[in-house]
Amino acid sequence: MTSSFGAPVVAYAGSADPHAPLVVLLHGRGADESTILGLAAELPTELAYAAVRAPIVEGGGFAWFANRGIGRPIAASLRETLDWFRAWVDVEAAGRPVVLVGFSGGGAFAGGLVLDDPFRWAGTAVLFATLPFEAGVPTTPGRLVGSPLLVIHGDRDTVIPADLLERTWAYATTESGATLTTHRSPGGHGVDEASLEVLRAWLRDVLPA
Repeated sequence: MTSSFGAPVVAYAGSADPHAPLVVLLHGRGADESTILGLAAELPTELAYAAVRAPIVEGGGFAWFANRGIGRPIAASLRETLDWFRAWVDVEAAGRPVVLVGFSGGGAFAGGLVLDDPFRWAGTAVLFATLPFEAGVPTTPGRLVGSPLLVIHGDRDTVIPADLLERTWAYATTESGATLTTHRSPGGHGVDEASLEVLRAWLRDVLPA
């Protein structure tokens, strides 16, 4: 791996079978891998989980990209972290399907990964997040045709700018071409039990036993 970031810090949970499908958990901005690893305990036990620490120091935690405002990545920064992550995952998960599950800033990063290479992933979940628009990855109509995508938004989310949430929802539902599952939570910026149930069912659908 040739990157100034070095090798990622990763925490694991779930199945220890080296052939099990891998679900990569991507935390929010200013958090770290430990804050999202607990999600694995709520998800199907037959899958393997890897919570990856973002490479950019951000306050008391870490971030996936430098930005020009909440949910608005700087293209060069996003490109660097996309390439860094791909170098890791292509070795870590060689020969087995990979699903991305990103929350908040991690959801924007997951969106960047699938827009950059739609057919690399068995599925992508963008949870309480925006897609990265005007950030160097294509958001053209039909970009995600055939790619399983889960988008979950909170109707009272005050963290992600409303215009980005609306734009993400519109792109996902009317332009992306993705094999789409959506859910609207009545709450704010956090994963509630109903959203967890949607995520569980979606994982079992895209990674059947």
